[in-house]
Amino acid sequence: MAKQRGFIPVMLTPFEENGRIDYAGLARLTEYYLQCGALGLFANCLSGEMYDLEEEERRKILKQVLQTAGGRVPVVATGTFSASPGEQAACIRQVHDAGAAATIIITGVVATAEEPDQVLDARIFDLFRRTEGIPLGFYECPEPYKRILQAEQLKPFLETGRVIYYKDTCLDLSLVKKKLKAAEGRDFGLYDAYAVHAVESLRAGAAGLSCIQGNYFPELITWLCDNFNDKAQQPEVEKVQQFLTRNMELMHSGYPATAKYFLQKRGILKNAVTRKKTVALTVMQKAHIDRLFETYRALAEETGILIPSGE
Repeated sequence: MAKQRGFIPVMLTPFEENGRIDYAGLARLTEYYLQCGALGLFANCLSGEMYDLEEEERRKILKQVLQTAGGRVPVVATGTFSASPGEQAACIRQVHDAGAAATIIITGVVATAEEPDQVLDARIFDLFRRTEGIPLGFYECPEPYKRILQAEQLKPFLETGRVIYYKDTCLDLSLVKKKLKAAEGRDFGLYDAYAVHAVESLRAGAAGLSCIQGNYFPELITWLCDNFNDKAQQPEVEKVQQFLTRNMELMHSGYPATAKYFLQKRGILKNAVTRKKTVALTVMQKAHIDRLFETYRALAEETGILIPSGE
């Protein structure tokens, strides 16, 4: 996963109108990510509304994604939902046994916001001992709160050889560079979630991108990972980066319902149903996404980016 630059989507979870999981839609969405060039898949993440899913639903989602992917790309999934170390370890083993390439530790679940880094570090090493031999990853998930790992804090974890994946949400390019420096020589991939400095992060050595913008137009994020350093493509690369930066706030507002609505317009999803405790998309939000849809189509045509049909 860390050998090639690329896009790893934080996978959405499609639902039926009645709120049940649309497993056929999940298979279709998985295929679409792969058609758009995804290097791997991150199932049961915040974009997939993991905290609004039952334990059995998370198991079925991972099984479905692994089955659809069929070994074409690695699949990672979250494995820490309980505050109990024993239950966290059991879930990590369960995700691993299901076939995930790495089980993801949510940094904000391992320790509370009030507990110091020493407590977090000790608990992570305890999880390592309880899950011997299982490849792991970290996710600076915004919920229950965002716990950022510092570079010097990350380095001892990397030295164990257990951590192969990192979804970074620190929004700080200088810290990203420090983490990449700490990871030099390791079989490890840092995937940046912050699209505003996507190109600079890739140039600094990030293994790829894992941003929510990939749930609107995954082929665009794949294209950027493939072309960020291509001298002949720099005018187009700059246009794509400006497009991502300019529309950052819009794509976060109402997410993930807005991304689902966008994919509905693209013919990938049947609806924009979400379990998030929010009101339905407003007429104004839909109008904004409609404009984003047209703006993106114009950008793709201007830059020569092929938009998959999803069929």
